[in-house]
Amino acid sequence: MTGKMTISRLAAAAAVNVETVRFYQRSGLINEPARPGSGYRTYGSEDVQRIRFVKRAQLLGFTLNEIASLLKLEGSQTCASTRELAARKLAMVETKLSDLLAMQTALATMVSRCDSEGPGAGCPIIQALIDD
Repeated sequence: MTGKMTISRLAAAAAVNVETVRFYQRSGLINEPARPGSGYRTYGSEDVQRIRFVKRAQLLGFTLNEIASLLKLEGSQTCASTRELAARKLAMVETKLSDLLAMQTALATMVSRCDSEGPGAGCPIIQALIDD
């Protein structure tokens, strides 16, 4: 992407909508260029890259505040700081996966109990939720 583009072209190039671009500007994730005499702000390829960075980081589970921190990192500590943030995020994901696996096991057990008990009995799923 070379040259300058309007906000709508920027959004299309970054595969987001215009409101996402505006939201990122209000959040301080991308700069809002000055409005020239023509009235149309223009953006460059670096803006496309920055928006794509933000979207990819979001897909990995980073919050907008964490992404803002990543964007501010510079110098020799960049890699260590980024790694620390990613390691914390990985630990959170692993905890969530563990919780989801426990939920899956519990639900599978409930469904299995429901399938094994005949009609007329109380609902084993409801009973399992009532019991400790």
